[in-house]
Amino acid sequence: MMSRHGFAPSCHLFDPAMFPDWLTLPLSDPVNRVIDWLITHYGDAFDAISGALLSLILAVEWLVRGAPWWLVILVVAALAYHASRRLSLAMGLAGAMIFIGALGLWDLAMQTLTLMLVSVALSVIVGLPAGVALSASDGARRVALPILDAMQTLPSFVYLVPALMLFGLGKVPAIFATVIYAVPPLIRLTDLGIRLVDRDVLEAAADLGAPPARRLIDMKIPLALPTIMAGVNQTTMMALSMVVIASMIGARGLGEEVLLGIQRLDVGRGLAAGLAIVALAIVFDRITQAYGRPRRHAPGQQPAGTPPIGPGAG
Repeated sequence: MMSRHGFAPSCHLFDPAMFPDWLTLPLSDPVNRVIDWLITHYGDAFDAISGALLSLILAVEWLVRGAPWWLVILVVAALAYHASRRLSLAMGLAGAMIFIGALGLWDLAMQTLTLMLVSVALSVIVGLPAGVALSASDGARRVALPILDAMQTLPSFVYLVPALMLFGLGKVPAIFATVIYAVPPLIRLTDLGIRLVDRDVLEAAADLGAPPARRLIDMKIPLALPTIMAGVNQTTMMALSMVVIASMIGARGLGEEVLLGIQRLDVGRGLAAGLAIVALAIVFDRITQAYGRPRRHAPGQQPAGTPPIGPGAG
């Protein structure tokens, strides 16, 4: 319907159900310009980072995929027993690895294991110092917490876009997106664990002349280790949850098998890969949880690193 001035009024001006156009904030164009600027000015740097990270991934993958299957299972069982001192857990996790091989997905599982090892290691390298830094500064913590909230709230697919633009297809952008998605829990729980350390113990150490670095290494981190390991556990689980999503940008492994099962409506193929992912998740979860629990000691035996107490303490 034409107005008396000869033009049709905008529907958005009069429709109360529509948000007005003049209040919208165009975000996509500025973000695209930033990405284009980064690629134009720092493309060589991103290529160098990509090459170094790819070399690391290929070295780990060569080691993991080249190892005999029985050796990998023995290593998993040994880690489980060392973490828990329980033979039943070691046998159970060894059985989970055998189950993956019985599904015919051993090589794909080793590719996924490589991505997991590299991404979790990088997450620890980034997250542990960041959590320690936040625990030392209330101001930095107030600034960082909203950022960590946003990182954990954003859908995981969002991280694939900048990773794909900066690093292209393949394993490197998959690692990049996985680390950004999975590192916030480790930062949070490292900060929390150190803040929960008994202040009286730290003050006693300071009174005895222990420097800040020594108090951090010898007291804060060991006492906060159960909470830190809970963060490692959550980071590991979140990294594993990215396996299927990362397969969309070229990361191979069990996630690619699930994706092919979805694309081809092959329920059995997708289910087998899903069960293998669950088995890997159980292995990672039980080992990291066991390392986070306090160790059991024989009656009368002091934990390692505990100073002697009593008349003969010297």
